[in-house]
Amino acid sequence: MKKIAFAVGCHPDDIEFMMSGTLMRLKAAGYEIHYMNVANGSCGSDTLPAAEIIRIRRDESIEAAASIGAVYHESIANDLEVFYERDLLFKLGAIMREVEPDIILTHSPVEYMEDHSNTCRLAVSAAFTRGMKNFPTIPATATIAKPVTLYHCLPYGLQTPLCEPVTADVYIDVTAVMDKKAQMLSCHKSQKEWLDVSQGMDSYLTTMAEQCQAIGQMSGKFNYAEGWRRHLHLGFCNIAADPLAVLN
Repeated sequence: MKKIAFAVGCHPDDIEFMMSGTLMRLKAAGYEIHYMNVANGSCGSDTLPAAEIIRIRRDESIEAAASIGAVYHESIANDLEVFYERDLLFKLGAIMREVEPDIILTHSPVEYMEDHSNTCRLAVSAAFTRGMKNFPTIPATATIAKPVTLYHCLPYGLQTPLCEPVTADVYIDVTAVMDKKAQMLSCHKSQKEWLDVSQGMDSYLTTMAEQCQAIGQMSGKFNYAEGWRRHLHLGFCNIAADPLAVLN
């Protein structure tokens, strides 16, 4: 039976920043990999109308997913409209059942941006309801009985919104895939100027590399790494399940 890993990020380029190296490592280990941004990037420009930047960012995301051989899934919300609410949960619940992941990679439960935290909450609940026959989805989708292990990436800035440092339980060496990770992020051409202007991030490629380098230093072993915290097993998988551990 094929193994499946599903990265659920919030905005186009979030997966590239914090999750894509691990996703590539899983593909090399034999996993079928899936890629989804819950939000469509509608607020990612000061100069283009929403419909145009949504189209551009969708195209960039499709290109990025294809560059690592990932299955692309459509977004289901506008930026800053990612709320922990019924219809989004119904929609993501259907996608979870269709994908049938063994591993879910998603955001930290507490992030600097509420969109990210809400994406995490939606992903966790959508996975939790995968086998509940009385839980409706949009569209209606058959339940699955497959166990799934969830992991949360480290938050942007490697700290909580209250400036508390966050460390990982599992560090994945991404040194060998940093060039590919940068190429994947480079697909999001529309975001370089936007991030420079809106968040003072200078170069998005430099920022990504610096974060991976800082996580590598945290690991005490790797030059560049991505860090993960495993979600509690209850309702999801066996207590001993830790499939990312085999990557190192």
